Amino acid sequence: MARLTRAESQARTRELLLATARRLFLRDGYHATSLEKVAEAAGFSKGAVYSNFGTKDELCQAVIDAVRAEQVALITQAFLGEGSDEDRLAVFTGWAERTIGDPGWTLLEAEFAIHAARRDPALRERVAGGGRHWSKALRLLLEEEARRRGVALPLPAAELADALLSLGVGLGIRRAIDPGLSPRALPDTVRLLLDAATGPPDEG
Repeated sequence: MARLTRAESQARTRELLLATARRLFLRDGYHATSLEKVAEAAGFSKGAVYSNFGTKDELCQAVIDAVRAEQVALITQAFLGEGSDEDRLAVFTGWAERTIGDPGWTLLEAEFAIHAARRDPALRERVAGGGRHWSKALRLLLEEEARRRGVALPLPAAELADALLSLGVGLGIRRAIDPGLSPRALPDTVRLLLDAATGPPDEG
């Protein structure tokens, strides 16, 4: 087997550290997970962590960014998939059932957001940027779904996206605490909004 180049070795180390950090952060939370624990669990020195991620905040943000990217991709697949309007909403409902209130991801997001809000403006802005990314993705999906149906949304897509994101976050936190709570309020609200859309969009 050919030896890895320095760049390939560094990339593999970063990948292993990120995977280990993801497992620990999602299992134990932000505050309970130290860089020392990540390094030990991954089989590296603490220096290896610092050479790839300058701070614990940077490492945790990288984990959250990776999880968010995966979830945005899954939602995008749900909305942009083939089939009828109800088929697409059924896929989205399935995603909501599996994902909203996931205790690892939801509680990590909440814990890190509170930490960022109290820590420093730069970190708070980076966390806020993640929320804006989610909202933009939802806006684009709502606009595309309205286009496919040939209707105009009852409110601007950006406002609806922010409202749906807030609903999803609130449901997620509540469901992480009370797993018996149904997440169907989110897909049902999407269905209600789309059903309320009337007539073709104004071309003027």
